[in-house]
Amino acid sequence: MLVTGLRLHSYRSYDELRFQPSEKLNVIVGANAAGKTNVLEAIHLPAVGRSFRTRRDQELIKLGSAGAYVGIDLISRGARRRIEFKLREGGRQVLVDGEPIRRSGELIGILNCVLFSPEDLSLVKDSPEERRRFMDMELCQLRPVFYYRLSQYNAALRQRGALLRRAIEEGAAPDEGMLDMWDDRLTELGGDIMLLRRDFMDELSTLARDVNKRITGGREELFAFYKPNVPFPDGGDVRTALNEALFRSRQEDIRRGFTTRGPHRDDIGILLDEHDVRVYGSQGQQRTAALSLKLSEIALMRSEKGEAPVLLLDDVLSELDHDRQRELLTSAFDCQCFLTATSLEGLEELDDMTVFECADGTLTRV
Repeated sequence: MLVTGLRLHSYRSYDELRFQPSEKLNVIVGANAAGKTNVLEAIHLPAVGRSFRTRRDQELIKLGSAGAYVGIDLISRGARRRIEFKLREGGRQVLVDGEPIRRSGELIGILNCVLFSPEDLSLVKDSPEERRRFMDMELCQLRPVFYYRLSQYNAALRQRGALLRRAIEEGAAPDEGMLDMWDDRLTELGGDIMLLRRDFMDELSTLARDVNKRITGGREELFAFYKPNVPFPDGGDVRTALNEALFRSRQEDIRRGFTTRGPHRDDIGILLDEHDVRVYGSQGQQRTAALSLKLSEIALMRSEKGEAPVLLLDDVLSELDHDRQRELLTSAFDCQCFLTATSLEGLEELDDMTVFECADGTLTRV
């Protein structure tokens, strides 16, 4: 999978940009706040339909402009494709190969990206929300059905929450029939989400264990696993378990005004030599575990899709020691890679590197 061209108009810090990257390693070098991450954000946008930095399209539009444009040309499985975003205050239009799409889910699978930023190194010690986001970002690209199930589940969760909050505001019991209806909906959608997350983590864990062994020279054993908020036994009926959990927690939900049980509260467990790395691991071990999980995404996506994803590395090398830098770049050897950095220090010996200088709203090939 290759990005062959990127065009921006009134996007973030760019008035106009036409960028033709190389097929290998593209290093975008410049000072902090020069606009390097804006380029990676624009490349990642068509992969999942939204920015990894904000949920508001308005923030993507350059200040003082009425709208913004992002156009990306790519080659996937030998076919040339084009994805375009036309952003306006109050709306957006997305086109694939010149034709408007009706739902952002139609983008899923056209451009596959793996993004790695300094924040990802805190994946292990951050909140469960960040680890759920890690699972979901990749699952949405690997399994389009997951994208739709998750969107529908979140919509039903909001409706159930609104029903619970309205009951508190009115000082009356919520409609039990309506609660039953939303419980059934959450059970149907949530069960699919839980099974897909479990299978994903089973595959990812094996790959992450191998990566971690390489980084540590075989000294440490990493085990990552899906940790559902509502446990269910292997071979057990996940929907029955989820429905029963929702019913048991109903009075608590009514009292608190939100849904306390379900996959929206899932987590990932991470063990190092059978000990919880969040509790007992050093900062270096936690970072190595996070790096292993992220690198395993590349291998999994390559296996699932039959081609390597586009790799986006946002100023992450400065946060890693030499050994971890080498492992990261070695894992990316057959990916098209976009790497941002404030200098070329430590990169001088890399092969097939094309350098672009980012300054004053421009990218100039060096």
